[in-house]
Amino acid sequence: MGSYIISIDQGTTSSRAIVFDRNGKMVSTAQKEFRQYYPKPGWVEHDPKEIWSSQASVVTEAISKIGISGSDISGIGITNQRETTILWDRETGEPVYNAIVWQDRRTSGYCEQMKKMGLAEIIRAKTGLVIDAYFSATKIRWILDNVPGVRAAARSGKIAFGTVDSWLVWKLTGGKTHITDVTNASRTMLFNIHTAEWDKELIELIDIPESVLPEVRSSSEVFGETGPAFLGTTVPISGIAGDQQAALFGQMCTTPGMLKNTYGTGGFLVLNTADRPIVSRNNLLTTIAWKLNGTICYALEGSIFIAGAVVQWLRDGLGIIGNSSEVEQLARTVPDNGGVYLVPAFAGLGAPYWDQSARGTIVGITRGTTKGHIARAALESIAFQTYDVLKAMEADSGIEVNELRVDGGACVNDSLMQFQADLLGIPVVRPKIFETTALGAAYLAGLGVGFWKGIEEIDKQWTVDQKFVPRMNHDDAKALTRNWVRAVGRAKDWAKEN
Repeated sequence: MGSYIISIDQGTTSSRAIVFDRNGKMVSTAQKEFRQYYPKPGWVEHDPKEIWSSQASVVTEAISKIGISGSDISGIGITNQRETTILWDRETGEPVYNAIVWQDRRTSGYCEQMKKMGLAEIIRAKTGLVIDAYFSATKIRWILDNVPGVRAAARSGKIAFGTVDSWLVWKLTGGKTHITDVTNASRTMLFNIHTAEWDKELIELIDIPESVLPEVRSSSEVFGETGPAFLGTTVPISGIAGDQQAALFGQMCTTPGMLKNTYGTGGFLVLNTADRPIVSRNNLLTTIAWKLNGTICYALEGSIFIAGAVVQWLRDGLGIIGNSSEVEQLARTVPDNGGVYLVPAFAGLGAPYWDQSARGTIVGITRGTTKGHIARAALESIAFQTYDVLKAMEADSGIEVNELRVDGGACVNDSLMQFQADLLGIPVVRPKIFETTALGAAYLAGLGVGFWKGIEEIDKQWTVDQKFVPRMNHDDAKALTRNWVRAVGRAKDWAKEN
């Protein structure tokens, strides 16, 4: 057995590969950004070929940096941007259309039709999800209906659908394996999370040929092997989880009531509810956290569409910072937000609002407002949205959360983490390895090939980098959240016609 596990971490804006040793330490990493396509307002696409080429190149780079070969790798774990939808030709392996990204809103109108047809409750009962363009099912249907010849080809069994994990496994195995895991399947709006099977009624309702769907497997097992040309030898692919579930596992939130938030392009809070799929009364999602050793673990999830992406907007849209790392310094040029609140509903609002018609709004601007206030309001919006979701989770689960474990790119921002602790009134804990999405995939892959013996062994590897404890006066925090709620009210329903 080799000495390392490699994680393929395929994200929304970049592809990464991270090599981990037996102690769960990162020993090499490589990353490559890829192009974002915006063909129309509200549309977001990726090139599946570029997803693959960028991912393949960073795997090779990460391994070569430390002078090891494929024979030193015991297993490959995959974690991926979820819901993003790819359809390809089974014979040629060619995508029939660009990948439609999870952020894409083109199917919002069809989702509204489904709600009017009274399908919301049946979909929630079976899948744990709300009807929204966020999920894969309506994206699949759009490609089938709008790319000439694809629906007919799908009916004859020539087309394969996959979330990004499926696409990567297909490419890694040279087209031999068409699978997904339960976590990614549970985000399609086609998978029954109680029976752990594709739901035939939903497949028929949304009019998707069942033949396009991949086989659904657990999160930790040997799914297949890479072709020998890729790393010079065959390497088992032995762990798969959607990015947020992988982060929950990497944070070692393995007991009920443990909660993490990933501050990435979006923000994703996930609460472990063990073997209990809790039906949300507050517009949260019931999802599968992982399937391990034959047992399914469930979770409650709140998805925030725009978290770190608001900082990218400050850089690329407004041009008030040159790179993302400058935002904390700019925000510190002012003592507070100056009464300015930014609601980053650029793609609508996710949990707990689920308002597809909401749009981005800045309120409270005066003649004295500076770019420092805008930067601070942008950062604070990430924490406010997290507050909204956490309170909804506590209400749904009856669990009073006593700490929040954090990861993702924006968690390195000390000011944001302190403000988060102040708002929530509980400690915010950042681990030493905050690339926990990749770490979770590595752990699942390692368990799948016996690289680690069990959860007890890897739990000992999780260590704290910094704990942020609340400092703000409780009444001041409450006043801030009240004003945030007022600002959200201004953003809601904006895109609806009068």
